[in-house]
Amino acid sequence: MRQFASKRNVQTQGVHFSTNEEGPPRYSSHHFNGSTVNGGNGLQIPPTIVVSDESSTAERRGSRADLRRSSVYSTMDLVPQLDHYANSLPRQMIKSRPSLETLRKTPEVVEIGMDGASASDSGSLPGPDMENEESEGAKGKTPVRFGWIIGVMVRCMLNIWGVILFLRLSWITSQAGVVLTCVIILMSVVVTSITALSISAIATNGRVKSGGAYFMISRTLGPEIGGPIGMVFSFANALACALNTVGFAEVVRDLMHEFGVVMVDSVYDVRIVGVITVTILLMISLAGMEWESKAQILFFLVLLVSFANYFVGTVIPPNVDKQAIGIFGYRGDIFVENLSSDWRGPQGSFFQMFAIFFPAAIGIMSGANISGDLKDPTIAIPKGTLMAIFWTTISYLGITVTVGSCVVRDASGNKSHILTGNNTDGCVGLACDLGWNFTDCSQSQTCQYGLANSVKVLGQVSGFYYLITAGVFAASLSSALGFLVSAPKIFQCLCKDQIYPYIIFFAKGYGKNNEPLRAYILCYLIAIAFILIAELNTIAPLISNFFLCSYCLINFSCFHASITNSPGWRPSFHYYSKWTALFGAVICVVLMFLFTWWAALVTWCIIIFLFGYVNYNKPKINWGSSIQAGTYNIALSSSVSLTGVEDHVKNFRPQCLVLTGPPNQRPALVDFVCTFTKHICLMICGDIILEQDRMTRPEDATDCLVKWLNKRKVRSFYTSLMADNLRAGAKQLLQASGLGKLKPNTLVLGFKTNWRDSAPESIEDYITIIHDTFDSNYGLCILRMMDGLDISDDLEFEVNQGFEADENVDNPDQQTNEEETAFPRLAADDMSDEGSRDQINTVFQNNQGKKTIDVYWIADDGGLTLLVPYLITRRKCWRRCKIRVFTVGAEQNMEKGRDEMIALLNRFRLDISDVIVMTDIEKRPHPKSMSRFVDSVAPFRLHDEQQEGVSVEELRQSTPWKISDKQFEAFKLKSERKVRLNEIIRKNSKHTALVLVSLPVPQSDCPSALYMAWLDTLTCGLHCPAVLIRGNQQNVLTLYCQ
Repeated sequence: MRQFASKRNVQTQGVHFSTNEEGPPRYSSHHFNGSTVNGGNGLQIPPTIVVSDESSTAERRGSRADLRRSSVYSTMDLVPQLDHYANSLPRQMIKSRPSLETLRKTPEVVEIGMDGASASDSGSLPGPDMENEESEGAKGKTPVRFGWIIGVMVRCMLNIWGVILFLRLSWITSQAGVVLTCVIILMSVVVTSITALSISAIATNGRVKSGGAYFMISRTLGPEIGGPIGMVFSFANALACALNTVGFAEVVRDLMHEFGVVMVDSVYDVRIVGVITVTILLMISLAGMEWESKAQILFFLVLLVSFANYFVGTVIPPNVDKQAIGIFGYRGDIFVENLSSDWRGPQGSFFQMFAIFFPAAIGIMSGANISGDLKDPTIAIPKGTLMAIFWTTISYLGITVTVGSCVVRDASGNKSHILTGNNTDGCVGLACDLGWNFTDCSQSQTCQYGLANSVKVLGQVSGFYYLITAGVFAASLSSALGFLVSAPKIFQCLCKDQIYPYIIFFAKGYGKNNEPLRAYILCYLIAIAFILIAELNTIAPLISNFFLCSYCLINFSCFHASITNSPGWRPSFHYYSKWTALFGAVICVVLMFLFTWWAALVTWCIIIFLFGYVNYNKPKINWGSSIQAGTYNIALSSSVSLTGVEDHVKNFRPQCLVLTGPPNQRPALVDFVCTFTKHICLMICGDIILEQDRMTRPEDATDCLVKWLNKRKVRSFYTSLMADNLRAGAKQLLQASGLGKLKPNTLVLGFKTNWRDSAPESIEDYITIIHDTFDSNYGLCILRMMDGLDISDDLEFEVNQGFEADENVDNPDQQTNEEETAFPRLAADDMSDEGSRDQINTVFQNNQGKKTIDVYWIADDGGLTLLVPYLITRRKCWRRCKIRVFTVGAEQNMEKGRDEMIALLNRFRLDISDVIVMTDIEKRPHPKSMSRFVDSVAPFRLHDEQQEGVSVEELRQSTPWKISDKQFEAFKLKSERKVRLNEIIRKNSKHTALVLVSLPVPQSDCPSALYMAWLDTLTCGLHCPAVLIRGNQQNVLTLYCQ
């Protein structure tokens, strides 16, 4: 087996490998002649399939495979390769490997492309979709790509080291004390670390495009959750840009005031400086990611110098000037004093301090937000984000402990307050032991310096004050710039998905990096709107809520994707836990309401509104989300759990198998069943495809028909079945349809209106289906539309909507008649998208007003005849209809029979408006009516007793489907009853909305043509839909509660 041993630098004869840091080895372009190549040790290398690529993108894919190697099984069968899987998204499906049909039928060849059909079937090899790596206008330029240090770690650290670090951390330490401040920092780190783990898991579960958090959440939880969070997270990033810009503007204003420069006043100066600053940052962003990255590196270096300057300053012995403002160097008594909290002012509470500090930890998404600009997001995002959290946490804790060890809370800044001698009379506070008397300003709360009063403490402690100012500039500007870049890229990805209307305008990208210039302008305007607030402590809690909401959904995405056990959830980052992710999601929600309850409420209301919009519109996108996987798990678990539950009459539902053929040819039949099954019962539309129609059926017929059902808002499954004839297909559907307890118990058919002109075999098949239905213990419904809705002009085929075919069949041997009458075929043109969009209105969709539904409950079938009309009246358009029940009784006991029926119906708890007892059912029908019936069956009579010179046996053998005179006489009384019942129905149900009649059960010795005539007679002459219905003789209604 040594000839198969692989080494990194081995070069196989005729095949060249190349490697790079971004992906697996690539085949280089090479052509073989058709002969087999002999390798070393007599090993034969199979011939290689060469696919020539003449597209204009060949140069761009120079490192990609133009050479495709065949497997050892067949020259048509290709070995696994990356390009087969890079285009696996539904919208980008490209045939890059031969189909099963090709592998089975096409002979083996060495080179593909010589034959056009083979080449198209096996597929030319397009390069994998680069997914916005290049814009259309800059194909020749190489996009800028970053590694994990510059692209993620440095960027995250810069955004975490924001304005809160330099302007608020010392003040929070004075309010909460060193201990609680460290708790706040660690709690923030717990939230961000858990979120970072979730981000890492999601980011490594497949390739991550641009769009950051939105892309991850939407592709994990679906557009319903991803859309709202994309909108909110984009907005939150724009607010974070405003927050850091305001922090920068405050520092600039203070510097200006120190030098006596005032433009308007303290508030307007912040606004003016802020607007100018964000405009400059916009210019840097518009220059492109390369310039933005260079600016971020410069800011990072400045920050490192400022940190070094601060820590050096803490060990320099303080002079009198520094002591006057409360800085005394490292002292244990100061540290002990500052350990405990000292809440002051209206914002003096733990969660208020938490809310103000939390924006200092929100920068963890900065690397993920530019995932489209990273070399390898699956490695860079986990590594860079976690390292950034570690180092920034160390810096936050270090500054909190050091500043709490060096600076007292209150100081006057007046050098005359130094104590002379050992006289400390009247002096209160820790400063007294250090030789200073700050009692007056401390008690009157007029101190200007110290931890509790000055936001410039870090600069005052440092070795050189203005280096800290430079650090403030670098921290605030870098964070503002990072958020200004992140927000448009997230919003651009959201706009491209077209989840919300009117925002596609912002999806357009420009330049080699596909920069969203329009989204930059929008983000710029939003940032300016919040810069005009000019109050840091007001903006911070709002941002905290938006980011906590985002973190909550990111953690929930990771948890949900993990708990659904979807085979597609395979993150290469394994250091996460679904329960930790759930804990992080819950903590985020709790903190939102503890920080600012009204802001949390507003945030979730926005999320719910945006979610409701997407859920209502149901965008036609499919990302294989965990919501789909979860739905499948729930459905599977529920179905399996039902198998262990015995059926109970109280839970009976008419679960219908509807033989519709293509559903869009029979909308009335579909709508009728939908009226009593929607939201409560199972409905399966069965389509029996005869062998001769298989080749003419379009490939996408099933998809088109399912789309038609969905657009019509019919909650039904669609299943098609290949069969030799109608009866065989129906029998297979009766036996195999359903899953476990979700199995049909009622068959619904369309009435065979043109039975008189049909082939005898067609009638026999139709009646045999009825027999098979009862053999399978199913109930049965047959719908007849007397006027019907002819949609042939709309869908361009000749089938009456009332299931009446216009085509007569003269040839008895023509086997396709049954399909044309009972199950008309759908032409190829009708399977187009336009055909699927045609929605023909039927009577079952119209408002029926105060009409009646007449139920002729002739035979006790277990109650299905009563249950179906009751369920129909629960629908909105049938709600005002009244149900009338007609039953059979003797004239002398009419009142008693009526009272008994009313009592029975009342115990069934059915809202029946009237009960009518038919006492004249046994009267002979009118001669004209009987004559019409005799004429209808005349073509099917054998008339054997009137034949002369021909034996009866010969007649019966030649036409076994005909009705003999003996059979006709034997069933004459039953025929008269059917004719008489039709007279009563036509008399009493002239203006009803729907008529339901008990279906007579066919006897084994009853000829099919005679039984078909009975069904025709029962429902003829009506101007409303008529339903022949029969249960399986088992109770579906109960009087009892157990």
